Amino acid sequence: MSGVQKYPVIVGPTAGGKTALAVALCQEYARRGLGGLPVGQAVTADAYQIYRGMDIGTAKPTTEEMNGTVHHLIDIVDPGDRFTVADWLVMADDLIGRLVGDGIPPVVVGGTNLYIQTFLDGMFTAPEPSDSVMAEVEGMEQAERRAKLLEVDPVAHERIDSNDLRRTRRALAVYLQTGTPITELQRQWDAVDHGRPGAVLVGLHWAAEDINPRINQRVKIMIEMGLVDEARALWEAGKLGEQSSQAIGYKQLIEHFENRCSLDEAIERIKIDTRRFAKNQRTWLKRFRGRRSGDGSIWIDAAGVGTEELCERIFERLDDM
Repeated sequence: MSGVQKYPVIVGPTAGGKTALAVALCQEYARRGLGGLPVGQAVTADAYQIYRGMDIGTAKPTTEEMNGTVHHLIDIVDPGDRFTVADWLVMADDLIGRLVGDGIPPVVVGGTNLYIQTFLDGMFTAPEPSDSVMAEVEGMEQAERRAKLLEVDPVAHERIDSNDLRRTRRALAVYLQTGTPITELQRQWDAVDHGRPGAVLVGLHWAAEDINPRINQRVKIMIEMGLVDEARALWEAGKLGEQSSQAIGYKQLIEHFENRCSLDEAIERIKIDTRRFAKNQRTWLKRFRGRRSGDGSIWIDAAGVGTEELCERIFERLDDM
C-alpha cells in the first residue's frame, strides 16, 4: 500500500515563492522519512510553463532552482500548439495516480488557478455555444468583448485577466448562448463537495503592498536574464500561437517588436499587467478560502516568512492530519 496519505497543492500570487516552497517540500518528505517516503516530485499546474522555449517569461524553474527535484508537466507542448485545462487534467490525473501508487509524494504547485480548481473539484460543464454565437464573439475586438463582459458578468470580468482572449471569449459566448453569466453556472463547483482524496490546499497570502515590489524586481531580473531576446527569437521564428502569444511578458514585447510601443513602455506594461494578474490571483484565493474554510486547507500570511519556516509550518499541519 502506498505511504502517501496527504500531499500539498500550493496556490498564491505570482512572485510569491511557490516554486521554492514546492522544492523545499519535496525534499523535506525524504528528510523527515515520513512512512519511508522518497523525495517528492513537483507537479506544475501552469498554463504557460507547459510551452517549450518559453522559459524566462513564464518563470519556469531553472536547473539550479529545481535543485535536483523532478518537475512534471513543464515543456510538454510547442508554443504553437493548442492546450486546454482538460488536456492538463488528463495528464495530471494519470501522473499523480502513478506517483501515489509508487509511494512518491506529489507536490502540486499552481500558477493557473483554473487548473487547480479543476484538479480539486473536476471539470466545469456548460452548454457549448452555437456557431452563430461564436462567430459573433469572434467578430468583436478584445476591448469590445471586455466591455460587454463587464456589463453582463462583472465577476467574470474581474476574475479573467484582460489578456486572456480564450477565457474572455468563452465567458461571453456562454452568456450569449444561455443568458446566464458563466460565474452563475460555475456555482456547480460550490454546490457539490467534490474534493480530491489526499490533496491539501496550501494558500500563500500576500498583500498588494508586499507582493508588488517583488513583481517589479522579478520583471527586472527577467529582462536582465534575456527575456527580450527569448521573446524576439520565438516571434521571429513564428513559433508563438494564439494562446502562447498572450502570456504576460511575451504579449507586451510582441507589441514592441511590431513597433507599437517602445521597449521601455513594453517593460512597464509587463510590470503593470503582472501586478494586475496578481490581483486576479488574490480574487481566486479569496474564493478558494471561502469555499474551503473548514476542509483542513492551510493558509499562511507569507510576507516576511522564509521558505524554511513555511515548509516547517506546512508539515506541522500535515503531520496532524
